[in-house]
Amino acid sequence: MIVPDRKDDTLLLDVAAARGDGDAFHLWWLGQSGFLLKWREQTVLFDPYLSDSLTKKYAGTDKEHIRMTERCIAPERLGFVNIVTSSHAHTDHFDAETLVPLCGAHTARLPLVLPTANVELARERLSRAPFGLHGVDAGEHVQIGDFEFIGIPAAHDTIERDAAGHCRFLGFIVRFGPWTLYHSGDTRWHDELPHLLSGYRPHVALLPINGHDSARRVAGNLDGEEAAALAKACGAGLVIPHHFEMFTFNTATTDTFLDACARLKQPCRVLRCGERWTSATGD
Repeated sequence: MIVPDRKDDTLLLDVAAARGDGDAFHLWWLGQSGFLLKWREQTVLFDPYLSDSLTKKYAGTDKEHIRMTERCIAPERLGFVNIVTSSHAHTDHFDAETLVPLCGAHTARLPLVLPTANVELARERLSRAPFGLHGVDAGEHVQIGDFEFIGIPAAHDTIERDAAGHCRFLGFIVRFGPWTLYHSGDTRWHDELPHLLSGYRPHVALLPINGHDSARRVAGNLDGEEAAALAKACGAGLVIPHHFEMFTFNTATTDTFLDACARLKQPCRVLRCGERWTSATGD
């Protein structure tokens, strides 16, 4: 099993030690599509999956979720987090076994940014956790403290909408201080995406690379080449991949992604689980 770059106490010490130099911000990859962002002592936790709920759920079936990387931190140890996101309702992005103990570690109501289409589901799935639910739809925005979240439609495999027309799958543009970041959630390439994102020109784009294959009977994502091309098309200053090295049946190597970024001259960085990346000081 892959051992995280930092985990448990060493990860928490690294988060505590990461200080803002001017307007610099820090990112840690926590596995799958989970990232922790820290800026000016404020933290945002994107799509955390920090349990073994899927491994337990699918044990002994024909779709076993065999974990590849050790968990880097228990959710109840993240009581300092200020905001959490869930881009869609699939368990590796919306996990009650992660979110309930995470919320329980807080004395104040923890804001959870999620698609409006999933708010009622959140009330059911997280009934034991008094989150402050902030629904957002494609093109809408919500301001929480110094962070603005803007919904970007995601195709997983297609752009799906509920009966009221709200997108079930989103990515999030996040603006804070001088920075713009894009967390894709799960998405494939769709015609709107490069145009929508180029209007924001994110300094950092967090994109999946595990690809799509109907034979696996799972909804697909960008593959490594598509992730590099999308980052280049939208003018991303840096692209960091995610959605790999979690489950043996649904992963990819980073080779294709790195080769495509090199060919396109697209700046990129591959993180190990628990590893930190730090920005420059800002524009």
